[in-house]
Amino acid sequence: MARKTDVPPIYYGEPRKFDPNFRGPVHNRSCTDVLCCVIFIIVILGYIALGTVAWIHGDPRKVAYPTDSRGQFCGQLESPNANKAILFYFNMLKCANPAVLINLQCPTTQLCVSKCPDRFATLLDVWNTKNWEYYKQFCKPGFEIGRKSVAQVLRDEDCPSMIVPSRPFLQRCFPDFITRNGNLTVANQTVFKDGANKRRSVNDLKDAAKQVTAIQQGEDRGIASLLNAKEVGMRIFEDYANSWVWILIGLVITMVVSLLFILLLRFTAGVLLWLIIFGVITAVGFGIWHCYWEYSTLTGKPGANVTISDIGFQTDFSIYLRLSQTWLIFMISLSVIEAIIVIMLIFLRARLSIAIALLKEGSKAISYIMSTLFYPIITFFLLAICIAYWAVTAVFLASSGNAVYKVTSADEKCMYSNLTCNPQSFSQTNITKVCPGSQCMFAFYGGETVYHRYILLLHICNLFVFLWLVNFTIALGQCTLAGAFASYYWALKKPGDIPACPLYSSFSRAIRYHTGSLAFGSLILGAVQTIRVVLEFLDQKLKGCHNALARFVLCCLKCCFWCLERFIKFINRNAYIMIAIYGKNFCTSSKDAFFLLMRNVVRVAVLDKVTDFLLFLGKLLISGSVGVLAFFFFTRKLPVIQEEVPSLNYYWVPLVTVTFGSYLIAHGFFNVYSICVDTLFLCFCEDLERNNGSSSRPYYMSPGLHKILRKGDDAPKIGATS
Repeated sequence: MARKTDVPPIYYGEPRKFDPNFRGPVHNRSCTDVLCCVIFIIVILGYIALGTVAWIHGDPRKVAYPTDSRGQFCGQLESPNANKAILFYFNMLKCANPAVLINLQCPTTQLCVSKCPDRFATLLDVWNTKNWEYYKQFCKPGFEIGRKSVAQVLRDEDCPSMIVPSRPFLQRCFPDFITRNGNLTVANQTVFKDGANKRRSVNDLKDAAKQVTAIQQGEDRGIASLLNAKEVGMRIFEDYANSWVWILIGLVITMVVSLLFILLLRFTAGVLLWLIIFGVITAVGFGIWHCYWEYSTLTGKPGANVTISDIGFQTDFSIYLRLSQTWLIFMISLSVIEAIIVIMLIFLRARLSIAIALLKEGSKAISYIMSTLFYPIITFFLLAICIAYWAVTAVFLASSGNAVYKVTSADEKCMYSNLTCNPQSFSQTNITKVCPGSQCMFAFYGGETVYHRYILLLHICNLFVFLWLVNFTIALGQCTLAGAFASYYWALKKPGDIPACPLYSSFSRAIRYHTGSLAFGSLILGAVQTIRVVLEFLDQKLKGCHNALARFVLCCLKCCFWCLERFIKFINRNAYIMIAIYGKNFCTSSKDAFFLLMRNVVRVAVLDKVTDFLLFLGKLLISGSVGVLAFFFFTRKLPVIQEEVPSLNYYWVPLVTVTFGSYLIAHGFFNVYSICVDTLFLCFCEDLERNNGSSSRPYYMSPGLHKILRKGDDAPKIGATS
């Protein structure tokens, strides 16, 4: 007899009863969550209407063609700039100003020109020599010489502080500066012509830039920052152009290796997974030793003891590899990673054999239903459609309406900053007197109609429906794969009892009967993700805020919604598996999946994390191996194919791309594997509740899997009843 002080056991539902007619995914099912399905269809139709309205009001020319500071197109027949198709920035450094994120327009004067400057000249030189013939074409229309001082001209941005040899890229003038062998070159030359057609050297350019910087009182940081920013971007672009073929080859290699890896798990799961574990430990250990060797070699060498903070950001990353501090940081980081892996293996050592058995069973299921490995291609195609439609709609929404002008001022304390203005009457207001140097510049496209007043709301709707559709596409893939793998598990004689075309049958059931349920789960997740995006936007807005309480509350909200998103993803994933098997609605499936997992919480807590850890090591090993191969290739350390290596500015550009892309591809393949393992695990838990292994109630799992899974199952089930 139980005492009054005893705590009653937590009830997690009744275990599944034996059903002699149950043979896997239920075929006789009805439509679930019909109301949500209807709402989902209406929202999709509304999303199409939103895209249509945005297409009607938007103007693709506003995106395809550059626009000057007065909102006029460059190079369009009906524009005053019909013969001026290229956009010239007075001060491109200002394009990195945070105001760009608010106004979606670079806060510097922009001018349509017929061609980019091919000479170097500063306003100070032209002012002193009175040689305006070439320079004046890059000043504002209507500018008159002599009406203002040079400081006032620079303040009001009537003329650029300097012009540099540039070349057009995407119909915009970008400075044509490149550093070759440590020497700055202008248009691939070290000597060039100035505005007066005189020959100038690079040192003259630097001296002239310093003089202009002095006049602008530090507003312009000189030519060096501009060169670094432009140079990095152009070099990265050139590296992608030269190495894209080899990047694709590396990604194809990853696909082949991932496919072979999963097929090998079918026959050598135990050996292969133990090789992965020891391979990762050995590889990280070798990295620690190599970093220590480099650190000890560089210690004491001249110039190697300089700290990273002293040299700042360098475009040539090889400079960092010549510092002892860099290798010390690498060594400490790898040591921490190694310690984490070893500690996890120590704590999980008793369950590794159980997880390996489950992974081996998953490999067997995939080998019988090979079409599941190619389903991610369908998911990728649907996601590409969603992303493309969202991006096009967002662009057309952003280009809707008429040109809106706002006050731009170099003085952050100006009370009129970011207020709308009229460029025609701006010079007659007192704004220029209160805020000297302020301008009325084109900011974005909008208007006063009802449609344009709600542009921001339409952008949020566009984002929300996009996230809903993305999550629905992922949910459809999870439900489809779960139905196919459940068909494998509940086949008593494998592979003879596996139904024909299980993947197609599962996909058909998910679309025909459970669109509403999948949309319901996706709606909840999409709403949470939309709130997270809004919180991130507010966080960016409040970065300069000094209110500590507001930032603390925002940080707490971000953390809470991140945890909520992770929890919802976990619940949804298991709910979709139950929907694929039993065909019930989303709420019932979520409850059944949650109770089933809680009745087997010991197995869930151990096996789920162990299998995830092993799959992560597999992804890490594949992407790391391809990354190492790419490193030896792009650094010309493979003697056999040295001549095939393209000439690169930064070898890390294709290297990072190949490594990151390899991880994503491996993740795509292993995600199918993860769904398979989760489905088999839920089916296994139900199999133990339904059957007892007798001839009348046989287990559907293989004898080997049953033996090894039950061997480590000593803990009592939560909520079990006598």
